Amino acid sequence: MEKILEATNIWKSFRKDDKNRIEVLKGVSLEIYRGEFFCLMGPSGVGKTTLLHILGTLDKPDSGRVLYSLDGQQIEIQNKNNDELAKLRNQKIGFVFQFHHLLPEFTALENVALPLIIAGEKEKVALAKAKELLGTVGFNQRLDNKPAELSGGEQQRVAFARALINRPEIVFADEPTGNLDSKNTEQILDLITRLRKEFFITFVVATHSTKVASAAQRIARMKDGIIFEIALNEV
Repeated sequence: MEKILEATNIWKSFRKDDKNRIEVLKGVSLEIYRGEFFCLMGPSGVGKTTLLHILGTLDKPDSGRVLYSLDGQQIEIQNKNNDELAKLRNQKIGFVFQFHHLLPEFTALENVALPLIIAGEKEKVALAKAKELLGTVGFNQRLDNKPAELSGGEQQRVAFARALINRPEIVFADEPTGNLDSKNTEQILDLITRLRKEFFITFVVATHSTKVASAAQRIARMKDGIIFEIALNEV
């Protein structure tokens, strides 16, 4: 299998007060393969979100290496400046969060189209592509409704469409089903599985849910800032 991402000996701490720091990640290493559904699993406070942000280039480690393999090139994240990282995120990486972060003043359709418009696409073309992608994730109605007028499951589908609009190679999702009931959770997991197979997108999901983890191909179990096991899942 082809590696898309490799993290080696990642350490990260945050300042607690003037004299003390909290070690959140303590030498984490992992490999993620192209097209797989990879799960970071563990209870709150073990470092899942911090690791996800570092892997997704939203944050940098204190030490260690994050290496992407994209378009036949090796990209070392720690050697890139903020503008270069922003360009990489816009072109190659998608994000879905527990709290969907949809812009409340825009419709579902506009929320999905915005990344394309910001990237320079003409508005008419961007809206057409957004509508098509919303259909792909099973959101065919209420396109002109604003986020507050949508259910939690609908909001998360819109968030997935927005994450996919620039055709990323890898999508990071932080507790994407954390605010959903069991039915909507099942639908989101089915969506991840379908999108992974249809578009060969890599999904890296942080969760405390055994149900979410059971749908992944590999599970990295975390505690106290370390990964203590990476297991193959029979799915």
